[in-house]
Amino acid sequence: MRKEIKMFHIGASEGGNQDWLTDPFMRLGGCAAVTACDCAIYFDLNFGTALYPFCKAPIDKHEYIKFTATMKPYLHPRMSGINKTDIFASGFSAYLKDRGENRISVTEFDGNRSEIAAFEAIIRQIDRGIPVPFLNLINRDKRLKDYEWHWFLLTGYAEYDGSRMVRALTYSTPEWIDFSALWNTGFTQKGGMIIFNTEFDK
Repeated sequence: MRKEIKMFHIGASEGGNQDWLTDPFMRLGGCAAVTACDCAIYFDLNFGTALYPFCKAPIDKHEYIKFTATMKPYLHPRMSGINKTDIFASGFSAYLKDRGENRISVTEFDGNRSEIAAFEAIIRQIDRGIPVPFLNLINRDKRLKDYEWHWFLLTGYAEYDGSRMVRALTYSTPEWIDFSALWNTGFTQKGGMIIFNTEFDK
């Protein structure tokens, strides 16, 4: 069983890229804002919302960078990072409200819930054509070092013979990673996921 959603491209890049940002604080700690920007653009392109204030045909890299500045007040970098799902949920919900979009609601999926429940939630979202914002804090698996203290998107899932994989997208680079290792961090301080409930399911 395997499924992934088709993300938008900016030139040859899949989704946005935090390395593009010229604001030093956003370049260092703007992963939540970039993740939110990618979600907003995805909703526009696939569900007809009006969350991205620039031309979408095609999406211009420089305008995308301007968009991250628009998102910054809602999900601005801070000393501890955006290290809780409720901060993302509150910030993105405020952006949706300010853009007059009431067909999307944002809920948190706590990192202390079971791996099976989390994977099932991912399947439901991807099957509905919706990406999943994911927060990974610290993790004992060294293969996931590049994802530590970081927000990124899950854009696919796969399950074979009891092995669960997810397609992680960050810095315009997709990678299939072991979901069990990602979810079961080995630490008590957990991240989690964002679940979008919508009234315009495919």
